[in-house]
Amino acid sequence: MSSYAPRLSNVQCLSPSGLHRMAYTEWGDPENPRVLLCVHGLTRCGRDFDALAKTFANDYRVVCPDVVGRGQSSWLRNPAGYVVPQYVSDMVTLIARLGVTSVDWFGTSMGGLIGMGLAGLPDTPIRNLLLNDVGPHIDVAALARIGQYVGTPKRFASIDEGADYLWSISSSFGPHTREEWRALCEPLLKADGDGYVLRYDPSLGAAFAAISPEAVAAGEGMLWASLAAFSGRLLIVRGEQSDLLSRATLEQMLALAQHARAVEIPGVGHAPTFVHADQIEIARRFFEGFAD
Repeated sequence: MSSYAPRLSNVQCLSPSGLHRMAYTEWGDPENPRVLLCVHGLTRCGRDFDALAKTFANDYRVVCPDVVGRGQSSWLRNPAGYVVPQYVSDMVTLIARLGVTSVDWFGTSMGGLIGMGLAGLPDTPIRNLLLNDVGPHIDVAALARIGQYVGTPKRFASIDEGADYLWSISSSFGPHTREEWRALCEPLLKADGDGYVLRYDPSLGAAFAAISPEAVAAGEGMLWASLAAFSGRLLIVRGEQSDLLSRATLEQMLALAQHARAVEIPGVGHAPTFVHADQIEIARRFFEGFAD
């Protein structure tokens, strides 16, 4: 366990609608040239990776951004900017701020899509890429499920009430103790008057709903091309019960990618949280270069 406490920092990024601020939590030695970038899912934040970061902080400088519109980051003036190319651009800015030329990448769901987008570019800084329960193709049923709750206004009398709501839409994450789940939920809630609200831009819902089938198809095509172009090591993690990453898509990814293998986590859907020691060990063995 590292003796370094987490540090909150910010980097200024640019979008077509102006400047915005992206927050990130950093663990470990700030002079360590080995950087592990951990990027979260659609409505979550970088503190999802606290347990993972504590484990890796002796060997890595672990950096966990709040993607713009989430967590401690600012919101975009134009919600149409909540798209993967903007997120990729912001991550390039962050990596430049960190002063390194290469990173390892852990991406959960949306964070994996961002990672794929960056990994396929010429001269990508990504060496090793772990995709947590996501691929270029997202099943329609999962998109429909996510669309039912993203951006829906919610207000809670307490953190516990907020945690209960988040469990109702996230029980596919798999078994957690009450303490583990509360720790995952607290950073996603912010005090507002005499209650709590979700800590993300509600406009994410409209941006998500506005994505056309044509845009989905074009984005999927680009991600398949990125996956094929990536020459680094790739680990694809799938929750056994996932409705977002099908086994068929997983098999296509393994056939297309240059240096890929896969691990399936039993008893979990979308997406494994990597809070528990057995899941963290999967990531540790991959990033430390063990060949399973």
